[in-house]
Amino acid sequence: MGLKSFFKFAGVIVALGALTACGSLGRIGSPATERPEHYSDPTHPRNIDTTNTIWNAFNRKSNETEVLVNRYIWQASLEVLDFLPVQTVDPFTGVIVTGYGTPPGGGQAYRATVLIKDPALDARSLNVALQNRGGPASAATTRAIEDAILTRARQLRITDNRL
Repeated sequence: MGLKSFFKFAGVIVALGALTACGSLGRIGSPATERPEHYSDPTHPRNIDTTNTIWNAFNRKSNETEVLVNRYIWQASLEVLDFLPVQTVDPFTGVIVTGYGTPPGGGQAYRATVLIKDPALDARSLNVALQNRGGPASAATTRAIEDAILTRARQLRITDNRL
């Protein structure tokens, strides 16, 4: 019985070896001039990048983890809207969502959603959506908040450059 099972095992190993050898025949390449379509197709198995390793995930030079939000506008938004309770903050997408709060000296409650779209310290980088309990706030109020945030961001940058 032992000899019979040994031959079965050896037969399976030989069959697997032959199957593996047949699979690798397509990998033996020809010169690039014979099959140029393989070299121009990025999804072809020969053109897939195999140099990446698990250690590339810890590479600090990766652009995937880079925050593309202006830090001065971010900080200024949090400082100007400090009377509103912060609900959600996502520095990677540049979104700050607040709950309802009443400004000092004001009688009406507001909530805000701030989107910082660009790393530049520019008015086009900032988008503020202000809402009261009855609907959207007036354009003048929203504009005043945006101006206050941009003014504070410029002050923060000037202070930072002095250091």
